[in-house]
Amino acid sequence: MKKIGFLYLCLVLIAMGTKPAQAQSPNKLPQLLLRLDDIGMNHSVNMAAEKVAKTGMPVSVSLQFACPWYQEAVEILKKYPQVSVGVHLTLTSEWKNYRWGPVLGRTAVPSLVDKDGYFPQSTRAFAKSGYKLDEVEKELSAQIERALASGLKISYIDPHMGIALSTPELRALTEKLAHKYKLGISILSKVNYFGETYKEMWGEPIATKKSEFLDYVSNKLDSTRPNLMVLHTATPSPEMDVLVDMNSNMMNSKDGKPLTSLHRQTELNALLSPEFKSMIGKKFQLINYQQLLATKDISVLKTSDK
Repeated sequence: MKKIGFLYLCLVLIAMGTKPAQAQSPNKLPQLLLRLDDIGMNHSVNMAAEKVAKTGMPVSVSLQFACPWYQEAVEILKKYPQVSVGVHLTLTSEWKNYRWGPVLGRTAVPSLVDKDGYFPQSTRAFAKSGYKLDEVEKELSAQIERALASGLKISYIDPHMGIALSTPELRALTEKLAHKYKLGISILSKVNYFGETYKEMWGEPIATKKSEFLDYVSNKLDSTRPNLMVLHTATPSPEMDVLVDMNSNMMNSKDGKPLTSLHRQTELNALLSPEFKSMIGKKFQLINYQQLLATKDISVLKTSDK
């Protein structure tokens, strides 16, 4: 009798043009790409990347192979195959009293360094530095080749502070390198190569950073395109807590106190929060760049600004 009743109900629903409710397919959920920037910058940033990697989430990390702590980052990331790795193309060194310079050394690319042999401390300083494109190409090639020689699987390149894509000439050079090394390009703007939307939490005030992050991934993702969310994370440490950003006053309080550490801790905490975890597979599908690029023809790099 129960079977007859169920069949009758189905016939009634069909006659009414209605189907029984079904759970939403995971393939219909918006795709969310999480990209953690500045990996290899210091130990605190590396520890934050490992905390995220330990969750098993498929994320992407952009590693600065010109920075002092890149080797530790390589050791960590080799343990987590679900993490997609990119080369964070670096031409600036933006912290007070904590600097780095080119992989090739100051004498090989003299137009890319200041009087102390370090990269410029801001995007404006780089733009006014008189850099030579051939030296940019040599240095960025060296960073990519260091990455490829590390033993990590490299999926993409992207520009630290946007510089490697900031002018038509630099963009053409970056595209040339992507073609040469058969890598994708992830960027820091709405102009993209693989259809991604773009959002970052860097400039969001500390007080509202977590709520804004959770609201965005819960309610504002585009279901028709991959959605890129760029995060800057770090664990607290004495070194991290005193870093002063020479590129932006947004990372310092009005009285000059550095706030970068608090910003990055807050982004890490939001990403590791129970609220975010509860949304995975319900509000969005997490993917990384390796998964995204597996469905794309990376030999064709054509920008769009949808």
